[in-house]
Amino acid sequence: MPALITYRTPVQEDWVDYNGHLRDAYYLLIFSYATDALMERIGLDADSRGHSGQSLFTLEAHINYLHEVKLGTEVWVHTQVIGFDRKRLHVYHSLHRAGFDEALAASEQMLLHVDLAGPNSAPFGERSVALLQGLVDEQQDLEAPAFIGRVIGLKK
Repeated sequence: MPALITYRTPVQEDWVDYNGHLRDAYYLLIFSYATDALMERIGLDADSRGHSGQSLFTLEAHINYLHEVKLGTEVWVHTQVIGFDRKRLHVYHSLHRAGFDEALAASEQMLLHVDLAGPNSAPFGERSVALLQGLVDEQQDLEAPAFIGRVIGLKK
C-alpha cells in the first residue's frame, strides 16, 4: 500500500513566523487535522462520535522538525498505524512536499479511546478494531518510521 495521505494544505500566511517559516504550533495543527482524518477512516467520524459518545484523546505527541517549511508550500501528511490495543492507538505522521524526498517533520503519537460521558478510557468498538486491523495489514510492508521511539534528554 502506498502511504496513507490523511491531510493536505497550503501553508497559510498566519501560520508563519518573522522568518517566513511555519511556526512550531502549526506543525501540530496540521498533524492534528491528519489525526481527525484518520478517525474518520476508523469509524470515529463526527456522526459516530455524537451517536456513540466515544472519541480519541491524545496522550503523548513527539514532533521532530526536520526541514524548514515556508509560506504557500503545499504540504501533506502520510499516516502510518504503528499498532493498537484495546484502548490505545500508536500512530506516526510525516509531513511532505512535492520535489523533496525527505520528510519535513514527523510526529509520533499515542492516542486513547475514551467514553466522553466519563471521560474514561474505553475499548474500541468492533468496527473500529476491524478498520484499524485493515490499515495495519495494508501497511505491513511499509518501512519502519525513521523518527519513532525517540527520547529527549541530555547526557549527564
